[in-house]
Amino acid sequence: MADNDTPQSEEQTGSRLIMRIVSELFGSPLNLGLLGICGFLIYKIISSRRSTDSTPVKEPELPPLKKQDFTLEQLREYDGKGSDGRVLIAVNGKVFDVTRGKRFYGPGGPYGLFAGHDASRALATFSLGEDALKNEYDDLSDLNSLQMESIREWEMQFQEKYVYVGKLLKPGEQPTDYSDTEDDEKTETEKKVE
Repeated sequence: MADNDTPQSEEQTGSRLIMRIVSELFGSPLNLGLLGICGFLIYKIISSRRSTDSTPVKEPELPPLKKQDFTLEQLREYDGKGSDGRVLIAVNGKVFDVTRGKRFYGPGGPYGLFAGHDASRALATFSLGEDALKNEYDDLSDLNSLQMESIREWEMQFQEKYVYVGKLLKPGEQPTDYSDTEDDEKTETEKKVE
């Protein structure tokens, strides 16, 4: 009979423990409030996962921009507000098509003020103010070596992620004539590599 008493007492102990936990959780108005908040947060997490599972509507991709050089005035036309919505940004004298990252660099994006501008100085100085964007060509000669290194790092990141479309012209500089044969040669070279 002693063996039969032990399982009953363990069951009673487990049952008491559960009752004690339940009474602690539901016995205080503060605990009830915290339980309600936890339940609401769990609901929000689960419901947000369901809504993000649906495929977002993708904007149609624009055809590649023909390789060309840009003056500052020409670059300003590509601020994401035009009819095609294309966004170009210059970094260290190179112009990149960042339309793929439009939610960052386009109108209303956190870096939207870079759209259609030379963002080199702003990136070098980590400034998101309009004072870092100049209306005339910026040779960046007054930046220190650390800032110039920062620009080169940003340039490398843009080269890895976005399409290089040309260079930013200095005042009086003539644009380079990028022939269609250059593009054909590059395409053939890429096919050979594959």
